Amino acid sequence: MPPCNGSFIKKLIAEYSCGSGSTAIVDHPDSRGRTAPTGGLAMQYSRCPKTRENSDVIPNDFIAQLLSRVDVVEIIDRFVPLKKAGQNYSACCPFHKEKSPSFSVSQSKQFYHCFGCGAHGSAITFLMEYAGKSFPDAVEELAQGIGLTVPNDNTRQADPQAGGLFDVMLVAAGYYKQQLKTSTIAIEYFKKRGVSGEVARRFHLGWAPAGWQPLAEAFADYADNQLLETAGLIATGDAGKRYDRFRERVMFPILNQQGAVIAFGGRILGSKDDGGGPKYLNSPETPIFSKGRELYGLFQAQAAIRKMNRVLVVEGYMDVVALAQYGVEYVVATLGTATTEAHTQRLLRAADEVVFSFDGDSAGQRAAWRALENALTALRDGKQVRFLFLPTEHDPDSYVREFGREAFEEYVANALPLSEYWIRELNARHPGDSAEAKAARASAARLHLELVSAPMMRESLAKVLEGDVDIAAHTLLPPVKAKPVEAQSGDDGEAPRARWVPGAGRRPPMPATARTDPATQRVLASARRILGRPKLAMYLVDTQFPDPVNAPHVLRLLQAVVDVAIRAPDEPNMGALLEQFRDTEFAGDVSRLLTHRDAEVDAAVSDEEAEADLRQLRAQIEDGNLFPTTKAITMPEAINGIGILALGNRRVVAPALEPLPLDGGGAGERGTVAIQKQVEQLAHAREMRVVNSSLPNPSPLKGEGLYQPTPEDFDDIPFEANFAPPSPSDDQHDAPF
Repeated sequence: MPPCNGSFIKKLIAEYSCGSGSTAIVDHPDSRGRTAPTGGLAMQYSRCPKTRENSDVIPNDFIAQLLSRVDVVEIIDRFVPLKKAGQNYSACCPFHKEKSPSFSVSQSKQFYHCFGCGAHGSAITFLMEYAGKSFPDAVEELAQGIGLTVPNDNTRQADPQAGGLFDVMLVAAGYYKQQLKTSTIAIEYFKKRGVSGEVARRFHLGWAPAGWQPLAEAFADYADNQLLETAGLIATGDAGKRYDRFRERVMFPILNQQGAVIAFGGRILGSKDDGGGPKYLNSPETPIFSKGRELYGLFQAQAAIRKMNRVLVVEGYMDVVALAQYGVEYVVATLGTATTEAHTQRLLRAADEVVFSFDGDSAGQRAAWRALENALTALRDGKQVRFLFLPTEHDPDSYVREFGREAFEEYVANALPLSEYWIRELNARHPGDSAEAKAARASAARLHLELVSAPMMRESLAKVLEGDVDIAAHTLLPPVKAKPVEAQSGDDGEAPRARWVPGAGRRPPMPATARTDPATQRVLASARRILGRPKLAMYLVDTQFPDPVNAPHVLRLLQAVVDVAIRAPDEPNMGALLEQFRDTEFAGDVSRLLTHRDAEVDAAVSDEEAEADLRQLRAQIEDGNLFPTTKAITMPEAINGIGILALGNRRVVAPALEPLPLDGGGAGERGTVAIQKQVEQLAHAREMRVVNSSLPNPSPLKGEGLYQPTPEDFDDIPFEANFAPPSPSDDQHDAPF
């Protein structure tokens, strides 16, 4: 069996690519020759002793896992209502008073930044700065919200429940993809469903072959790798023998919003498709996967959702794949479970319009009603939730294949608004026009209205209900539950806000001279580019950096960025990256790089151009000529003893000097005479300045009586420096395989 190493991963998934056709395999060796894990981040730098007790007890792998599962938009929206603004979300900054919004939150980067006061960070940072929580308390609160337990140890070793699972899932996805190429039954199934090779590549479809232990071909440590069982890829029988959970199934990898494989769904085929097992089998809940929060196809659909400002929720994997085949790409599916509140919250942040699609049978009706009830708490003013019911003989897959894209999208456009479906269903459950029937509908509806927190939506639903039950809207509306007041208001009546001090708790920024030094700016640009595209770190990972004791700060920063980025996924979670530098000497520098005005410009630089520049930079670093050292100037011996030249209060143009012979002072007596003549001319010029000086007791040129210069006395002195040439200065999301 081949070992599970970087070469094997490349061989398995060399053809894995996203819609753009680019391959993105992340298994680069680090500076010590080890293969860096794809899903976890590692911190190798010492933290500030003052905060060691607050952060070292929580492994960085857990922090990376946590920030890959929480949504910074969701966290901040609990405290500060956010509004969609293009690809990001905006609000008035909670850290300083302002009239127009300058506070921006990026869902794709999991990072917030205020262009007014400079506040920025991850979900953890926000809870610390806004809610005043300590680092461990902020981590604990986020972990509880998604059902994780914070580990508490000082070993700082990789948590087997975190980063390593991403690597295991990546290898398994590559293996299943490889097996699809040789499976006739799987290929015929997808052909029958009209799936093209391009769409199969986009969704990374695969095949789990027959047999008890096929995955042993991909994992040399199959017999004792605990991560395989934790990931739900294998199970253990009563006799203690391991076997694959997925066998004879077409495989649908499930990706998180950053494009990492976190789970699988498998549709049974072959000899086992006889009713003896579940038709669809999903991965179990794991530390990196929660089916109540994740949605199949969301990663692939992000661009289309932003373009349409609409998301369609269907029930099955093949519905997503089939609709994408026909050009309907803003589609996601729940993972074998009812639509949850977390699902709806996530969807309403992705688009202003959410359409739930269900089959027209009784099971579809029940699922739709559960979706409505779970969506009520997530409703927001300005958002639309609608319900689509296809004919009983169709699902989205069959409907689009029979009638085409235009007919299907027309069906979507005419979906029922939530309010209309709500009233229709209330009448179906409590039919009649009697006072008793109307009271029953009003009573049931009131329970729903209690769940709606959006004020305009509450009023609108109450008005719709008023027209149906003939009861005044103000009577139907339940009282608004007041939120607990955690602190007294300020003098202006507003709730007190945490004050964010730029640079607080950080080391001082680099010297101001770094802003104008081309070599320094080039290194900073390279570090910034690597943070945006971690796969570029591979070109500097083995660079022989100077000894840290004598190396410039900017080079040590670049080395730190490379060491962290090499372990990050290709589509980085900026919040997670920033957390890896918390309380290190580079924290402030990395924060500035992530929020630099040229960060978007860097995205336009092609990988080829960036690679060429990094290779050149590496050569200059290793040759030692990136930051050249200053060389002493050798003066002719004849000038010794003259003292400092051309100093004084008044500037007098010195007489023109005769040029020295080309051979300098090495032309015998002729060269010596020429140098001596220039020395006399310079001495005469300085004596003229001293004599004309207004200073008391001017002294002639005798090596004494030297005076302090004024700024203008240096205007005609040329300063030269040997600077290294400056480096030349898509919202495409590629999955990390």
